[in-house]
Amino acid sequence: IEIYSLQVDCKVTSRFAHTVITSKIVNRANESREATFEVELPKTAFITNFSMSIDGKVYPGIIKEKASAQREYDTAVSHGQSAGLIKITGRKLEQFHVSVSIAAASKVTFELTYEELLKRQLGKFELLLKVRPQQLVKHFQIDVHIFEPQGIRFLETDSTFMTNELTEALTKVQNKTKAHISFKPTVDQQKINPELDETLLNGDFVVRYDVERGATAGDIQIVNGYFVHYFAPREMPVFPKNVVFVIDRSGSMAGRKIEQTREALLKILQDLRPEDHFSFITFNSRVVEWKSSLLQATAEHVASAARFVQTLSASGGTDINRALLTAVRVLDKAERLPERSISMIILLTDGQPTSGESNVGVIQENIQKAVSGKYALFCLGFGFDVSYKFLEKMALSNGGIARRIYENADAALQLQGFYQEVATPILMKIEMQYPENAIEGLTKNNFKLFFEGSEIIVSGKISNELDLLPVEIKAQSHASDLILKEEANVKEKEQVFQNQSYIFGNFIERLWAYLTIQQLLEKSISAQEEDQKTLEAQALELSLQYSFVTPLTSMVVTKPAGQQQTELANKPTEAG
Repeated sequence: IEIYSLQVDCKVTSRFAHTVITSKIVNRANESREATFEVELPKTAFITNFSMSIDGKVYPGIIKEKASAQREYDTAVSHGQSAGLIKITGRKLEQFHVSVSIAAASKVTFELTYEELLKRQLGKFELLLKVRPQQLVKHFQIDVHIFEPQGIRFLETDSTFMTNELTEALTKVQNKTKAHISFKPTVDQQKINPELDETLLNGDFVVRYDVERGATAGDIQIVNGYFVHYFAPREMPVFPKNVVFVIDRSGSMAGRKIEQTREALLKILQDLRPEDHFSFITFNSRVVEWKSSLLQATAEHVASAARFVQTLSASGGTDINRALLTAVRVLDKAERLPERSISMIILLTDGQPTSGESNVGVIQENIQKAVSGKYALFCLGFGFDVSYKFLEKMALSNGGIARRIYENADAALQLQGFYQEVATPILMKIEMQYPENAIEGLTKNNFKLFFEGSEIIVSGKISNELDLLPVEIKAQSHASDLILKEEANVKEKEQVFQNQSYIFGNFIERLWAYLTIQQLLEKSISAQEEDQKTLEAQALELSLQYSFVTPLTSMVVTKPAGQQQTELANKPTEAG
């Protein structure tokens, strides 16, 4: 079985990435063989299309509602479940895997399309392509086209498998708003060494960039009546933070995990700003406060905290409920905090609640009632014994996010990396306002906090013949209350994309659908049961209308007669 051509074609238009992977395979044997198509794609992406063509006949994947696809599949396959075509394969990736039997001398072309909105983190966008052909490929090519009307501020490529020879196969062409990156290694360049037919191409190919930003109320782009508004202010004073770290030191944290936690906390202590206030609560079946109140992050207090962190050891049960309630109480009774400051609780745990209150529903209710919108709660789940669903619901219900920390050598770096993302809040209570009677289907437009290095995105449909789209942003910065205003000329904005030949025409509409689905799914995590059904129904309708494989839809892949006829591609979720 020979892969004679493998092409990755990626078009990023204003952060929205549309990737098509095409693999062409020929069976050089004189009998039937299995041809396999295996692709890793980002977890944040949605597959939108898949097809295989065998000797000219096309077998398309069809996207259906999950339950009805499952029923159809069960009828077709009476002998139990096969493992589905998609599984999670790491921190950022999931793998799509399909194989089909093809006759001697036959050819098959596999084509997979997926889309995602690139998210700005720590000041840059990252496009991740996984390269793993597992054999030498005659025609191998990656093309990335980027078009950012705001202008490209910087652009870099990075790869885990580059050698000097391979670098020669990489070209970058760039002007103010566009970039084209091409990677086209010959068979000789792909080889580990000239004698062996083994490929070097195994790993990540990453493009990172950021865009130019004016000092205004963000940037608005409009195509076919849909708009997207990007807002990422810079050079603003940072709010002082009041942080309570709630650290699990139950028995399961013993050994490597508690060591990595100590290492990360020592680094995080160094990153606190002098105007920040902080404290530690550690817990197993007992809850221990390091100090009875929040302390300012003076050199002396930080040094004292570092000594405390170095003594952390692990044993006993897990009383998450009491630990978090104690953290809320510390913030509630804190005095002499900076007038404009932001309070947050960062929980790190590696297990299920086993001591004290162990019913996760009750814990969630207790915490939500205690926090009551005053503080942001961030939940870090260490490893795979945590109930990620519980942590995610708790964080999303209290203005924060959840993140999984993987039990690898770099766990301390993962913890620090997370802290850096939330270390610099520069705006709070952000309201993005648009003319009420002129916009339909507006995505989330109120945000509790904005952290330096990230980006706020709002999208919607302009319902009537507007000439000007006025926007107003209200927010609180550390220094003052802000009101930013901007007007977008609809006709002019539509012009920007008119003559860009390689852009798919309705990309802002698809971006809007993608963002709306992501937000509906996220909202349903922390919603009440009846609201949950409504939110999921809306997300399902959009997933089908725009043909996205989301957690609510399945792609049914049908193979030629005589083979296991139907297989399902379901999107896995972090919460399992």
